Amino acid sequence: MEELNFGATAWMLTSASLVLLMTPGLALFYGGMTRSKSVLNMMMMSFGAMGVIGVVYVLWGWSMSYGSDVGGIFGNPFDQFGLAATIYDESGEFIIDGFGVPQIVGVAFQVTFAIITTALISGAIADRTKFSTWMVFVALWVTLGYFPLAHMVWGGGLLSGAGPFASIAAPIDFAGGTVVHINAGVAGLVLALIIGKRRGFGREPMRPHNLPLVMLGAALLWFGWFGFNAGSAFTADGVAGLAWVNTTSATAAAMLGWLLTERVKHGKATSLGAASGVVAGLVAITPAAGALNPVTSLVLGALAGVLCALAVGLKFKLGFDDSLDVVGIHLVGGLVGTIAIGFLASGGGLFFGGGFNQLVVQIIIAAIAVLYSGVVTAVLGFALKALMGWRVAEEDEVRGIDLAEHAETAYEEINS
Repeated sequence: MEELNFGATAWMLTSASLVLLMTPGLALFYGGMTRSKSVLNMMMMSFGAMGVIGVVYVLWGWSMSYGSDVGGIFGNPFDQFGLAATIYDESGEFIIDGFGVPQIVGVAFQVTFAIITTALISGAIADRTKFSTWMVFVALWVTLGYFPLAHMVWGGGLLSGAGPFASIAAPIDFAGGTVVHINAGVAGLVLALIIGKRRGFGREPMRPHNLPLVMLGAALLWFGWFGFNAGSAFTADGVAGLAWVNTTSATAAAMLGWLLTERVKHGKATSLGAASGVVAGLVAITPAAGALNPVTSLVLGALAGVLCALAVGLKFKLGFDDSLDVVGIHLVGGLVGTIAIGFLASGGGLFFGGGFNQLVVQIIIAAIAVLYSGVVTAVLGFALKALMGWRVAEEDEVRGIDLAEHAETAYEEINS
């Protein structure tokens, strides 16, 4: 029996709490970016995800992510249904993992990842989506989209160190480049295409209604991300410290890269750009936080800041309405961070004498994540469109989705 490590346990409980804080932080970040008539609905989509996933993770989410392997794709949902055989061993003692942390603390940590990943998708479909359809989608997508990919990458499945690609090089996804950001980014793109554009998209200004709210949300996301990345060391050690410093380095560089790009393109550096650059850096360093050093993290962050700042404009050129830039930040940032590991990893990266093996594997796992998330989301998206419908009525969208969906308004006077 493993001996309880009080320090590691305290750190993981703290990390779980930090990651849980990220979803209300996301609600503020997204809420400030929407129009004033949609802010409550936008925030409710994040809170709704917390409610649904907090229930289903206990019932079958943990088991599907970390239960006995089924074909390398998902864990058996009945293996540890309702956290059976997850908390106590046969003698009635808490099950302790290899880091000296009770396994139930691991459950606490992992449920917060499932929540924030699913909530991220909502930003792509702001201002026009039925809350009831969203809530059903959350339960279905986290079950069929998130849990299997978490198992594939972290639960010993197809994309893990125990999978077939490990014969080339062990896949690296330290804290969720594929599982979280590519997954959510692809899902956001697919839903944006299925649901269609907001009324007036490309013709009317749809500016953020509250930029201080956006910056507060970004600050909370940055704070919570230390649990996300440093917590993914699963103990309080040097790897956690390295992940903390790498996270800060990449995020700071990404913010500067985004602001510089804005300055060159538009002549101004904006508060929205600063907040978006922060999130882009956090996204990009997520898969790489334990594999890079602080200097290469600066390089990765700067690259992500520039590329994501350029990518958010693609929706206007290509004609899809990704309302709050989920594709430009999370999909592009997740791809940049995941693939850049193949170049920048301190042990095995191409620029550090490791050859092409790590790069090839990183491209493979990114491509599989894109394909898997795209197919699952398309099936669910079209099915729910046929069965429930995604969009609110046109008059409700024009008048304000907050009033139509929740019988409330955020402000006494509603402005578009």
